[in-house]
Amino acid sequence: MAKKLNIGMIGYGFMGRTHSNAYRRVTNFFDVPYEPVLKTICGLEADEAKAFAGQWGYESSCTDWRQVVDDKNIDVVEICTPNFTHAEIAIAAAKAGKTIICEKPLAMNGEQAKTMVDAVEAAGVANFVSFNYRRVPAVTLVKQLIDEGRFGKIFHYRANFLQDWTISPDVPQGGMATWRLDIKSAGSGVTGDLLAHCIDTALWHNGPIGRVNAMTETFVKERMHAETGKKEAVGIDDACTFFCNFDNGSMGNFEATRYARGHKALYTFEINGEKASARWDLHDLHRLEWFDYGDEGRLRGWRSIHMTDHDGGHPYMDHWWVPGLQIGYEHTFVHQIADVLTGLGGGQHAQPDFRAALATQRVCDAVLASAAKGQWAEVVKD
Repeated sequence: MAKKLNIGMIGYGFMGRTHSNAYRRVTNFFDVPYEPVLKTICGLEADEAKAFAGQWGYESSCTDWRQVVDDKNIDVVEICTPNFTHAEIAIAAAKAGKTIICEKPLAMNGEQAKTMVDAVEAAGVANFVSFNYRRVPAVTLVKQLIDEGRFGKIFHYRANFLQDWTISPDVPQGGMATWRLDIKSAGSGVTGDLLAHCIDTALWHNGPIGRVNAMTETFVKERMHAETGKKEAVGIDDACTFFCNFDNGSMGNFEATRYARGHKALYTFEINGEKASARWDLHDLHRLEWFDYGDEGRLRGWRSIHMTDHDGGHPYMDHWWVPGLQIGYEHTFVHQIADVLTGLGGGQHAQPDFRAALATQRVCDAVLASAAKGQWAEVVKD
């Protein structure tokens, strides 16, 4: 029989919902060594936290995150709060001996992230960062194909993440709804919010990045602050483009913006190797586009692989439906919780952990430093 594992969730916004849904569904589809118990939800507003607890099945609610961290009945602390709060909560949770799951990006910057890594490693607690796109079956399969040598030497890695929700100058910054536009809450704009996903996946697929050359732009220079009601300077980047050198000799090209009209969440990547290429699109996440130069010449070309065939070894799909029936965005969180629980049962940490997320944070720092100085920047290696 699976052991009970008590969950304390801090934050009841969009990410709080995705993680809560994952805990509720994971044991229905995966044979894991722990049964998650939704113990406490914590949020800023007492009435909203109580309503969230009722909707998602938490036993209790509170408005002080320290109550979650100090509760001896809580085994796992989930951090689904704005970026500027991550470090304080995580360090306190580590000292309390909790397993920690933190939303991305790990911190406001690399130096702060390093203090979090030091804290969890000193305490010896399991830790994980929610870069959920690693758990898309197609994205996972690409990693497997790279490790099997199917690409051969990789020459190019390119990725973008495009949105359009901040184009209007009337969108405020700050507050509960738009804290991502406030530099004091977010630490950066699209670099930490969107490119962090692309960078994490790229590091996982293609290894470390050595140096970067970047440019950023803030298109709307002033916005009304939701808390003060006054026009204030915007400190975050609305758009970012950078190219880079990977340590394996390949080249990278990355772009993110919130000013691409018509795109709500277009995340794509393409990898070109000496033997094969692959490309993937979040809008069609259950498909992998694949080109293999080893195919017979008459039939050589791009093919579209529908990622639903568990008999064919498509990652995670043996836990879901029959071949031909696809899954979606919310399933990536179920997958990562299943991997975390399985790792805990086997005494191993699921990836990416805090140290892996620190590597992504260092690349983000280098990107912003390069853009500010208008020159190449080296990525710090810890």
